[in-house]
Amino acid sequence: MKMIPFLVMGMVVLNSCEGELDDLGSQLVEAGASEGVDKMFGIVAYNINNNDTIQTDASRIDSVRIGAFDEPVFGSQKVSYITQLRLNTYNPDFGVNPVVDSVVLTLKPRYATATDSITTTTNEDYIYPEGSVAAKKVVTTYPVSKYGKYKIGGQKTPLTIKVNEVNDFLGASTDKVISNKAIAVGAEIGSKNFNGTINSVKITKDSDNSDIIPEITPSLRVNLDKDFFQNKIIAKKGDQVLKDAASFIRYFKGISISVSDSDGYLFSMRPNDAAITIYYKNDVTANNVVTRTKAETALSLGSGNAHISKIVYNRPASYVAAMSAAGTPNDVSGDQLLYTQGMGGAGFGIKIPASIIVQLKNQYKNEKIGIVSAKIRVYNDDVTWNNSYRKPTSMLVIEKGEKGFLPDMSELNGTGYSLIRTANLSTKDAYYDIGITASLKKIIQDETYDVTKAKEFFVNLGTYSSDASTGLLLGQNYNNRAYTPNRIVLKGTDQTKIGQELNATSKAAQLRLIYTKK
Repeated sequence: MKMIPFLVMGMVVLNSCEGELDDLGSQLVEAGASEGVDKMFGIVAYNINNNDTIQTDASRIDSVRIGAFDEPVFGSQKVSYITQLRLNTYNPDFGVNPVVDSVVLTLKPRYATATDSITTTTNEDYIYPEGSVAAKKVVTTYPVSKYGKYKIGGQKTPLTIKVNEVNDFLGASTDKVISNKAIAVGAEIGSKNFNGTINSVKITKDSDNSDIIPEITPSLRVNLDKDFFQNKIIAKKGDQVLKDAASFIRYFKGISISVSDSDGYLFSMRPNDAAITIYYKNDVTANNVVTRTKAETALSLGSGNAHISKIVYNRPASYVAAMSAAGTPNDVSGDQLLYTQGMGGAGFGIKIPASIIVQLKNQYKNEKIGIVSAKIRVYNDDVTWNNSYRKPTSMLVIEKGEKGFLPDMSELNGTGYSLIRTANLSTKDAYYDIGITASLKKIIQDETYDVTKAKEFFVNLGTYSSDASTGLLLGQNYNNRAYTPNRIVLKGTDQTKIGQELNATSKAAQLRLIYTKK
């Protein structure tokens, strides 16, 4: 019998109120409620200047971006990846008379796998050069996943990958590093013209269809200066600098991977997937016969090394002006536009005015209202941000003064609750709903809450990280904000309507409520 009013309420609200109810709604309804009410209130939304910096050491970047991108609203952005490298084997023996043939840096960017994105080229008459073996060569080409400009001037956007030696000691992988840290970069030791695609290669013998070489997985291979590695590594055989890791990372301090271009796109890869292989020949004597023999040694760029993402911005005047006003007093009157960007760019604050909280607390006490749904909605600004760049799909939200997740996330984790609900992301009319039902419930039902205080939330772009085995979120500080490339301009505060009810057509930042009353 107690469930009947809940069912009736649900049917009434679903049919009479705009918007979706969230999963917590049924827990907040007073028994016997029958009338559903849908209201929108103007709130304060303001920019938060993150000073174009963010922590980007190995503890924060399980993915890294490389590239350059320029657009008129947020300005230009260049991202390089800096990493230590270590010998796979210390105090190595390169044999007699070792001479480097080639050195290859292998990167594995993330790429699209949709069937219509892939092209395959088959050469049935391929001759494998070692032994002139008749073979078949199959090359499969994948487009790298990009954020930015796929084309410039009607042509595929080119990038030039640059690899430089690093001149500064990078410290330990556990050291905290900020994205704008000055790191001295030395001589260029390699480069490659990159067309935005990567290949896998498979070569099989015609005679028995067996593999001549193991299949090469999709990767970007950059040839490095063989003379540099001859002198830096091979010629140092027996030297103390090759005998242990501590000596080596102070001798060969690291490499920087960047682009020489000023505009194009950003691509991503897992830092632990990168590697350097040195191919060389040495003299091998058998039966008094000396033979030049192939050999190779590898340098590890994986875990255990310091990994750093270095991000450089050049901002336009409109963005600089918006950020110079960020903070107080704009957290009182709000900003009309919210400039929101990952990778150290700006976030925004949301403040529910004390007047709204007082009104709801009075209604809860006197009218026995039950909050079914509470959400903050922010709209894309269709004038400033009217383009085809991919819009963000998620956000990070924290209550002012708290360290953990919103109460909604903690109480409903694993029930299908979504912190952010999106709509129309492929259009200029995109909007984002942030679910705060439990947060608001706690306020209006807490008799000790100071009603003179507004309720405040801080929002940044990014996605929370989860445990690979359980799927559970790891915590507020575990997220991809340091390398999410997205940006968007949102509509902010209607300064004439702060704390007041809004009409249904308003696209100002707003608190949207569905509640029941007897």
